[in-house]
Amino acid sequence: MSFRIDRAFFITTISFLIFTGCSKGPNPQYFEPATSKPRSSKAIHRATLRPYTINGKRYFPTVVSVGWRQEGIASWYGPNFHGGKTSNGERYNMYAMTAAHKTLPMNTMVRVTNKRDGRSVVVRINDRGPFVSGRIIDLSYAAGRRIGIDKTGTAPVTLQVLGFDSLIASMAAKKGASIRQEVVLSGFGVQVGSFRRIEGARIYKKRYDNFEGRYRTRIRKFIVEGAPLYRVWMTGFKSEAEAKDFIKAWGIPGAFIIRG
Repeated sequence: MSFRIDRAFFITTISFLIFTGCSKGPNPQYFEPATSKPRSSKAIHRATLRPYTINGKRYFPTVVSVGWRQEGIASWYGPNFHGGKTSNGERYNMYAMTAAHKTLPMNTMVRVTNKRDGRSVVVRINDRGPFVSGRIIDLSYAAGRRIGIDKTGTAPVTLQVLGFDSLIASMAAKKGASIRQEVVLSGFGVQVGSFRRIEGARIYKKRYDNFEGRYRTRIRKFIVEGAPLYRVWMTGFKSEAEAKDFIKAWGIPGAFIIRG
């Protein structure tokens, strides 16, 4: 990433740990809003979609689809960041309907619903974070206020992806994505077995193909020590975390994550 983005990550990380969800309210000196015009270019998206590490943890900006959902804790950030740079180079505007997310592509439009009372708000992702355990999204002050967490600091929420930047969609299409509503930014898979005989690989392929109506399998042939080795790979995972959860949930012996 560029120095600008790395610096933004560093500042955001330290500040989130100290201030996020703890502010009592906006300071009057910040009432004059800064501009928050969407920034979009291939260079920006390439930079903000690279894997990155914060506090020793690796994050992988990844695949999203319209309708994708996530549940967790939302927080908000405001006066301490107003006018500063976000991870994609915009000026943060605490009065704009924006938010920070750890892996969603920049300019993804997301509906955030407070599970306590059903209030919701639509925001645009333009920053990375929050890097506090258990939190999945950091809303601008105005967005947080819309669903009542300006007073509570945090709340359990549901996220739903509504759409995303047209440039991201076109970049995905050029990479061969067949559905315009799906953005393929990285590929995670799981190897579920490897066999010396093709028959065993075919049995596993049939067993796991279209698993849960979501994942596909394929057989890859490799030459190892002069003999063929048939590996069965499952694809269709939206993130490394999803692949890890799958392996843990189904307890497939010897399964591990691949990048494809």
